[in-house]
Amino acid sequence: MTERLDDETGVTEEARGGAVPPRAELPPEVLPKEPATRPAPARRKRGRAQLAALFALLAAAGVFIGRHYLAKPEPGTQPVVASHAPPPPPVQAGMVRVGDFPVELVELGTVTPVYTMTVVSQIAGYLIDVEFKEGDYVKPGQELALVDPRPYEVQLEQYEAQLEQDQALLGQARMDLERYRTLNRQDSIARQTYEDQVYLVKQYEGKVKVEQANIDSARLNLIYCHITAPFEGRIGLRLVDPGNFVSPSSSTGIAVLTTMHPITVIFTLPEDDLPDVNAELKKHGALKVAAFDRADRRHLADGTLYAVDAEINTTTGMVNLRATFDNKDDALFPNQFVNAHLLVRTLHGVVIAPRAAILEGQQGYYTYVIGPDGKAEVRPVELGPQNRDEVVITKGLTGGEQVVTDGADRLRDGMTVRIIHPGAGDHAEAAPRPRGAAGQGASGKPGAPAAPSPAAH
Repeated sequence: MTERLDDETGVTEEARGGAVPPRAELPPEVLPKEPATRPAPARRKRGRAQLAALFALLAAAGVFIGRHYLAKPEPGTQPVVASHAPPPPPVQAGMVRVGDFPVELVELGTVTPVYTMTVVSQIAGYLIDVEFKEGDYVKPGQELALVDPRPYEVQLEQYEAQLEQDQALLGQARMDLERYRTLNRQDSIARQTYEDQVYLVKQYEGKVKVEQANIDSARLNLIYCHITAPFEGRIGLRLVDPGNFVSPSSSTGIAVLTTMHPITVIFTLPEDDLPDVNAELKKHGALKVAAFDRADRRHLADGTLYAVDAEINTTTGMVNLRATFDNKDDALFPNQFVNAHLLVRTLHGVVIAPRAAILEGQQGYYTYVIGPDGKAEVRPVELGPQNRDEVVITKGLTGGEQVVTDGADRLRDGMTVRIIHPGAGDHAEAAPRPRGAAGQGASGKPGAPAAPSPAAH
């Protein structure tokens, strides 16, 4: 009998102690069924590894959910969250002081010479000589140009000859009048003859006066041939070259002459400022005026206000004023645009703050004051007169306090700040202005203080 291994029990037929009928004799439903294929050993190992990884992933997910969603802090305690506090923002600061403050009115003006003239020939003729150097200073009476005088010299000679002829006729008529006067007293001639001679003498006398006037006119024309400077000043560029025909009706002159010492500045002021200016002008007689360049950066000259226009321009509501300057160094030039700083008065013992420290919000003006603990505090202020760099504080600040002048757009009320000096390297890495900061407040209006962030507290 051949040993056969049972597929289900693994026991041989012989061990069972009995004979087993042949496999072909067993009914089909009793015969053991063998699998078509058996899993390979490598595939079994891979399946077990995938199952282990799935269990590990589920375990990690459970731990995460338990820590972050199921764990609750005890009452009265704050959850511990890892965070890194940002460093204090860098700012620049300025000091509030107590002192004197000049109240100035600054307006744009034009440098205007006291005298300006276009050198024009007073007679007609050919320009034969130009006797000035362009851009030079000339003195009164200095000859500038020469018009051909020869036609006027000839004309003078003609008038002088005519005068001699008329004077001779007048002398003869006067002698005849003396004879006729004697004969008239003797009734030797008719009275009409005597009277005719009297009027003849008067006619010749009139002719003599006419010729004398013609001579004076011709001599004056000869003087006009020599064109001279009527006042001291600077002569401009030559507008006409020698050889051209000039006349009083010429469209262009020979040159332009302007006074330089002194020189004036004409500027305008609003009519609302006129009462204060007039009051101070009457009190002091003259007010100081400083001229700055067009950019209002460089000081050019100092002068005085001496004239106010007689009326206000109804179209603009402005009034013209004129200030005079010695201009010894020629810092002011005709038709130059300048900024005129009119000193109206000086305030004494007032609180003065840097103008850059003042911000404007929905509730008005305010500034950030840096306390002894290094924290910035929002402080409402009221303003007085101001200039380009400083402003008078009528309420809200005291002398000796420190205010933020740059970097306020990154601040909140109560935030600790770090003061740096202008030009420091870390100031250049300042972050861009956040939305809702001081420059663009939470209310959406420029300068409004933004709501303090929780990190500041």
